[in-house]
Amino acid sequence: MGTEKLKIGELAEKTGITKRTIDYYTNIGLLEAERSASNYRYYAPTMIERLHIIEQRKQQGLSLIEIQHELNTSHEEIDVQMLRVKMQDVTSLLEQINKQDNKYIEKIKKNVSPESIALMQSLFLLIHN
Repeated sequence: MGTEKLKIGELAEKTGITKRTIDYYTNIGLLEAERSASNYRYYAPTMIERLHIIEQRKQQGLSLIEIQHELNTSHEEIDVQMLRVKMQDVTSLLEQINKQDNKYIEKIKKNVSPESIALMQSLFLLIHN
């Protein structure tokens, strides 16, 4: 299968799931679609497998909310890894700044809210654990 996008009817045909159900899943966030300039929805081929997973989990007795949580958890794990990489970059930058000029760091601290500092400290702990 290529990277060509599928219209809702094509997705329904390939999966055996009705357009109405696909539309519902899209509206509640279980599926992702891109909108064309003429407002048609186009689905990535990966949505075929996602639909199979959704239907399989439904047959296993999971609710749509549980399925959505399960599907989104894997995305959150990816986001945490990306966040760690970005925070390592920020940490390196701050270490370089720290070596150069302590007055500059104090100026940065004055422009950052206490909440942001607490968040950065928490993220720093996540990176190093």
